Amino acid sequence: MVGLLHSIEIAVGATCLGLLIGTGGAYGKLYGGPVVRDLLAVYTTVVRAVPELVLILLLYYAGTDLINQVLTAMGYQRVDISGLAAGIFVLGFVQGAYSTEVIRGAILSIPQGQIEAARAYGMPPSLLLRRITLPAMLPFAIPGLANLWLIATKDTALLAVVGFFELTLATRQAAGVTKAYLTFYVAAGALYLMLSLFSNLIIGRVEAWARRGMPSVKEAR
Repeated sequence: MVGLLHSIEIAVGATCLGLLIGTGGAYGKLYGGPVVRDLLAVYTTVVRAVPELVLILLLYYAGTDLINQVLTAMGYQRVDISGLAAGIFVLGFVQGAYSTEVIRGAILSIPQGQIEAARAYGMPPSLLLRRITLPAMLPFAIPGLANLWLIATKDTALLAVVGFFELTLATRQAAGVTKAYLTFYVAAGALYLMLSLFSNLIIGRVEAWARRGMPSVKEAR
């Protein structure tokens, strides 16, 4: 249960960080200059092309070592980065690339007449984002972002290879000590399943709230 709690903490933190990166990345790809768009294209392409386990090993070890080298060069002492913070950053960095494309597609799905009308009334970009873009894109983005959340809950298992104590590592240690492999791995699978079912329930309510006032598929037919 402690491992499950750590997995949930990492998944929530990585998803929030990924949403921040994805929102900025989507706006950069749509409205940024050529250099910004090219850099974001490289970021999303590389992250989506390289296996996540390789990225986790690279960012977890090389990233923390780079930070300490920079601190040492600036005259500061080396720091011990917590596994929780490193795990959130690594998975959040990966989630950000996928969130960028999900949110970009959702923004492109907004009827452009709404945005053009807001600009014609002189609405500033910050108010346009808050009053028009975010509410209008949310119904289109939720299915993709929901998949990313479920992927994040399972990707936390990859952090077991770097020694972070989450559900998979806790299960492996318990099974190795007791030799009750079937019991503990079935229990871990059941916990992952319960987390996914509970997540689907919450996501369904959020999606129904975001689609309020919109015609259902049956009504559209």
